[in-house]
Amino acid sequence: MPTRRRTPFDLKIFLALPGSGRTVASYRKDQVIYSQGAAADAVFYIQKGKVKVTVVSEQGKEAVVAVLSPTQFCGEGCLTAQSRRMATATAMMDCEIMRLEKAAIIKTLRKEAAFADIFLSHVLVRSIRVEEDLVDQLFNSSEKRLARALLLLANFGKEGKPEPILAKVSQEMLADMIGTTRSRVSLFMNKFRRLGLIDYNGHLEVHPALLSAVLHEHPHIADDSTEG
Repeated sequence: MPTRRRTPFDLKIFLALPGSGRTVASYRKDQVIYSQGAAADAVFYIQKGKVKVTVVSEQGKEAVVAVLSPTQFCGEGCLTAQSRRMATATAMMDCEIMRLEKAAIIKTLRKEAAFADIFLSHVLVRSIRVEEDLVDQLFNSSEKRLARALLLLANFGKEGKPEPILAKVSQEMLADMIGTTRSRVSLFMNKFRRLGLIDYNGHLEVHPALLSAVLHEHPHIADDSTEG
């Protein structure tokens, strides 16, 4: 009797279609996907759009801890002992997002090696990003931190060149991301635009020259030990 061959697991099909424990929903700009303090019972996969992850302290101060793009996950803390959300995820533009119930994603991780590999890769990349963010805050000037944040928002490195930043990104949000004031961000943004490193007229576009300036520490992106 011939052995029945198992159909290979197709990650794109799995993440594109609803199924058991998986639902796809649309979110409008500024709509909350999950809130800090809410029950952590699912992981979310971004199919379209950008998502901002923020944390609010007991004193009411908000910090932007991540900006996520398509093909990235968020809310994966539910797979550990985290029973409540440690952050809030909000759509920065119109988004399509898959919600994967905790039980469904655990089952898939155990059953499908292809899915487990890509999910592990995502977790490792996020871990490395957190380390880089910490080093950035500890050792780099706010001007360099802003340059790095703009490159990350433009997904620099994914396809070899930056993409236009389609989501509305305010100077206040950039200040929250890098831990400085809006006035400092405004100063640096105007400088970057003057130097031809970005376009900033109604929309924000990052040029490859900004990466070169950061990597080679040109004088206009030099560390300033007098401010953080």
